[in-house]
Amino acid sequence: MAHAATERAEAVRAEKESDTVSVWTGSWVAERLGVALAADETGAPGAPRLEDLLGLALRRNPKRAHLLVSNVLGKHVPQHPSVVYGAGRGLGERVRELLGEADAARAVVLGYAETATGLGHAVADGLGLSPYLHSTRRPVAGVAQAGGFEESHSHATSHLLLPEDPELLAGTGPLVLVDDEFSTGNTVLNTIRALHARYPRERYVIVALADMRAPSDRARLDAFAREIGACVDLVSLASGTVTLPDGVLEKGQELVAVHEADHGVPESSAADGADGADGADGAAGRVVRIDLGWPEGLPDGGRHGFRPEHRARLETALPAMADRIAEALALGAGTPPGPAADAVGETPSGMTGPGGSGAVLSGGAPGADGSGLHAPASAVSGADRAGSGVSGSDVSGAVLSGPAASAADGSGPAFGRRTPASSSGPQGRGTPARASGPLMPTQATAPPSRSAARRPPPRVLVLGCEELMYTPLRLGMALQERLGDGAEIRFSTTTRSPVLAVDDPGYAIRSRLVFPAHDDPADGPGDRYAYNVVGGGFDAVVAVVDSTADTPGLHAPDGLLSQLAAHAGRVGLAVVPAYEPRPRRPFHIRRTTTESAPMPVPGRPEPLRGPAFSSYPAEDVGWLLQDLSDAELEAPTEEREEAIQSGGAHYAESLPVEYQPSAQYQRLFRDALDASAARIARAVGTVTETVLAERSPRPVLVSLARAGTPVGVLMRRWAQHRHGLDLPHYAVSIVRGRGIDANALRWLARHHDPADVVFVDGWTGKGAITRELAAALAEFAESHGVSGFSPDIAVLADPGGCVRTYGTREDFLIPSACLNSTVSGLISRTVLRSDLVGPHDFHGAKFYRELAADDVSGLFTQTVAARFGEVAETVATDVKELLAADREPTWEGWAAVERISEEYGIHDVNLVKPGVGETTRVLLRRVPWKILAQRGAGDDLAHIRLLAAQRGVPVEEADGLPYSCVGLIHPRYTRGATGADGKAVTAP
Repeated sequence: MAHAATERAEAVRAEKESDTVSVWTGSWVAERLGVALAADETGAPGAPRLEDLLGLALRRNPKRAHLLVSNVLGKHVPQHPSVVYGAGRGLGERVRELLGEADAARAVVLGYAETATGLGHAVADGLGLSPYLHSTRRPVAGVAQAGGFEESHSHATSHLLLPEDPELLAGTGPLVLVDDEFSTGNTVLNTIRALHARYPRERYVIVALADMRAPSDRARLDAFAREIGACVDLVSLASGTVTLPDGVLEKGQELVAVHEADHGVPESSAADGADGADGADGAAGRVVRIDLGWPEGLPDGGRHGFRPEHRARLETALPAMADRIAEALALGAGTPPGPAADAVGETPSGMTGPGGSGAVLSGGAPGADGSGLHAPASAVSGADRAGSGVSGSDVSGAVLSGPAASAADGSGPAFGRRTPASSSGPQGRGTPARASGPLMPTQATAPPSRSAARRPPPRVLVLGCEELMYTPLRLGMALQERLGDGAEIRFSTTTRSPVLAVDDPGYAIRSRLVFPAHDDPADGPGDRYAYNVVGGGFDAVVAVVDSTADTPGLHAPDGLLSQLAAHAGRVGLAVVPAYEPRPRRPFHIRRTTTESAPMPVPGRPEPLRGPAFSSYPAEDVGWLLQDLSDAELEAPTEEREEAIQSGGAHYAESLPVEYQPSAQYQRLFRDALDASAARIARAVGTVTETVLAERSPRPVLVSLARAGTPVGVLMRRWAQHRHGLDLPHYAVSIVRGRGIDANALRWLARHHDPADVVFVDGWTGKGAITRELAAALAEFAESHGVSGFSPDIAVLADPGGCVRTYGTREDFLIPSACLNSTVSGLISRTVLRSDLVGPHDFHGAKFYRELAADDVSGLFTQTVAARFGEVAETVATDVKELLAADREPTWEGWAAVERISEEYGIHDVNLVKPGVGETTRVLLRRVPWKILAQRGAGDDLAHIRLLAAQRGVPVEEADGLPYSCVGLIHPRYTRGATGADGKAVTAP
């Protein structure tokens, strides 16, 4: 800790002694190589200056001599995490504005490894509902490659695309490509060429912090876009050009060689940690492992895809993870007394490495000091939309937006400003840095209070690992929020890119740690680097790695942890589980005995589809049913009830006569639909996003015909509207007491991975179908040798507390429950009768074509889907809360049904139908006895009261119901209990 304290003291002294003359952190390279940055005059007012965004350094790379070092990327320069995140999120918000809400919801964001993985992720957050994927240089066993391309100038050129969902890039929505800089355009050109050949689309958006293309490169991209017939937009923080004199590559290589020969290879090690450092052995002993409590199954980043639902889960978990970090490193109580606290009378404020404050922020989000930092909104200027005859704009010059943080002393955000000219490290101006040399402060500040002088806040670096940028970035933001003014948090990341370090205020890379790779890289062992960490005066460093990188090499005497511990008083290691995509295996039948092996069924038909079967469009749903439209299956309601209760017939062996609604009832349906459309859309969005987050990135929706089918259609349309997903959707039959259609399950298993199947229903009552499905799937697995189907039903409403995947647990009117076939694609309820359904047949149903004039199936789905856009933000909030909540089934509804059954002397739970939907069914299909209504229930029960009045059924108000209402079927029904008017008998 003494060494870190000394670094802090040196940094503060340099700040106090420096004059007001400042130096751009690219001047050292510019003076020696003649490299120059020229801002684009078309940049928007208020845009950051190039010199504020970028410094220069020299690469040890045979392909390019110079490196543009970003002050807001969070890679080479430690920076406020909220500034890094705000830069990317602000760009994403501008892309969303450029595309419009509809296209933004269909977009996919692709970030480039390794430098732009965090930037791209923040851009995706700014778009709001876009899934994110970043390229990777780490092959992952069992994950198929969806594409790849080359980055010609990079130190490591090959990029792999390894999405868990192989269809992630297959949509037709815009593809947003994010890199830290856009220099020649070669990388983006290679990407678009490779992906467009497999997944052609009409629009691409390129996003970069800085657009530095030469005019010839701009023209080349325009020509390429016309060649493929696509529109290409560009969004950047700033734009300009880099002037490279002739022979710059050779001169740069010579300059690197000279400085390394004169000053030695600037590699620091644990042994270099003088002034109180303990060396390698002692350093390793000061590392604290931090258990983050990472949510199970949550991806660690975008290597295999990251969806908005994942972000919701992460954001819910971040505060608790920040608490764990703060407690493990004893942060928040002030820095223990040491040289920095005792010998120096000021707190170094706003220290950011080579650069300080100066670039303009916008977005209105508060900084660390609670202030909102604004700048003029950027304008759309220039003409740089490449396309096939499409004119457009180069959206450049944006200022940072989002939760941009100010420096801990309230002086404003710190990045990009020139460093004081008189400041230099202990090795002197212009010498390559080793294990020392302070990072320059931003500017001189007023002395803090005496109490602050005695106990300065700890300075903490959250250090990511190569491609793992987003998670440590968000952890850094959460830690800053957790500690407030009690700490100065910075964020940067290790890298595989070798860069010369020179301890000069006019050079962007002041110091360098070198350590062996520790994640078993596919291209073999090699050195890795952490820049501008040594000399930063960090009291604590939190190294965040994934479990793949938590190897003995990380903990070795020359490993990263020992290097960090030699230069910081406290080092924490936070290991995030490396996400393991679920293999998308082909269907496999486990055969045990000849008897249990499924028999081949030649000629089994494909799913029935509209308009031949149902009024739904063919793409909305495939019915795994057989058409029984020509069979006479309807029976009078009272005859069916008598047969069912006497045990003479099963309810699935006949159909009730289709209820023909009166004009008054039809008006009630339309009024209810108008009033509840947004509420239903919200529930549809919530349950769909929950399924995508927890069950499968590309689920196969299987609705339980028929109440589940309108919900399945709406879930499919939500996924298409918000994510561009074309989800398969089928409807199957399930019969209480008889189970689910086994032949339909076998068809599904042959065509899809059973693990991707999500069963969908409209609502839960007491949970009878939930239990029926679980038992049926267990029996099917045992008898047919096919496993993998999950019994976890997804429902729109779960008032009974019977499932864990739902849109809401409120009991409210779902208008599709008001009607029968005329709101369900004109399909009857399903039929299972041995003389009509053979052992190898699907269950049956009828298509009531003759009721087409009264069909409102399309009206229902279209009215609800039209409200998707307005509820999107609310859905995102709901899903975030839901994913963090305890959603285990309580079976509260079942307990209530048992109580009511006994209290009313029914003694049969099957005659108690709880909830608005089930009560409606009682009034439409069965012989009702009475209706119990929750006292004070309002418009949700208007149609219940109307139907009850039409059938002469009493409605009793009750207290303490977990439902809005409960329908009671007549418990002692006989043929004479219903008169010729069809009215139910009064209570016996």
